[in-house]
Amino acid sequence: MRQQRGRNCFCGVRFWSRWTSASCQRGDSEEVYVGGVRRSVDSKALQERQRQQMARGLPKQKPIAGVKQVIVVASGKGGVGKSTTAVNLALGLMANNPSKSVGLLDADIYGPSIPKLMNLKGNPELSDNNLMIPLTNYGVPCMSMGFLVEDVAPIVWRGLMVMSAIEKLLRQVDWRTLDYLVVDMPPGTGDVQLSITQNIPVAGAVIVSTPQDIALLDARRGAEMFKKVNVPVLGLVQNMSVFVCPNCSHQTHIFGSDGARQLAGTLGVRLLGDVPLHLNIREMSDRGKPVVVSSPDSPEAEAYRKVASAVVQRLQEVSDGLNRKSA
Repeated sequence: MRQQRGRNCFCGVRFWSRWTSASCQRGDSEEVYVGGVRRSVDSKALQERQRQQMARGLPKQKPIAGVKQVIVVASGKGGVGKSTTAVNLALGLMANNPSKSVGLLDADIYGPSIPKLMNLKGNPELSDNNLMIPLTNYGVPCMSMGFLVEDVAPIVWRGLMVMSAIEKLLRQVDWRTLDYLVVDMPPGTGDVQLSITQNIPVAGAVIVSTPQDIALLDARRGAEMFKKVNVPVLGLVQNMSVFVCPNCSHQTHIFGSDGARQLAGTLGVRLLGDVPLHLNIREMSDRGKPVVVSSPDSPEAEAYRKVASAVVQRLQEVSDGLNRKSA
């Protein structure tokens, strides 16, 4: 059985290609007809040439000065607790190993949340090298667009201005020396995500989702995007996994149960942990006192510390895998 399709090339010449059933199964060859002339092309070689051509137009990745590893925290959609997870992940990394230095970058230009979550206000000062000095709380240096504009000022910018702001947040900040820089990404799979992953080496991505089906659809898109840009997906965090009544501790799965766990299995990635939907997390976040530091002995704080431990373990596994490939 043969499959046939036709389309116009960029110069308007009509051409069509066909694959024999055997080559479709093997995926190793393709017969292309251009102007009635048949040409056989190795599929793998064709894909490699396409990848090289696409890479020519991409910016060369350059590490952030002083930063050893960058961890991006992302979600396919907003409202799933991504920023709260990013903040408590950063604090959890420090709580698990106080010898490690951790920074926090708010890459959500339109809706920065880090200033509120970390109880920080004010404008960054400039260093002798004319770099912005991050604002610090709980031992974590932070940088956000929220430090550069008024609290209620809307940021109505087109894409190029957003990209310029991201470049400044990446390159014009004096991070000193950091073991980990946790980046709170904006929701979705747009310009900011591509700009960051193409401009700096990213050690891994953490995908945050609720167990709800509609959130999982977008979480899967986010995970697939990072795979396409060759960023290791460290795993998924199932946020708001269960509602815990503050009075009787009864548990209710408001958004469903184990949706992110099932998605992790489908994608072939790890479930990094479950974080409950608890009143204490919301109240402490609104006060700018994340639970990892304000309620360190609570089950909620323990959940975030477990996620942080799983992230460090996955980073080591990814690093070991890369070392084996290069050996």
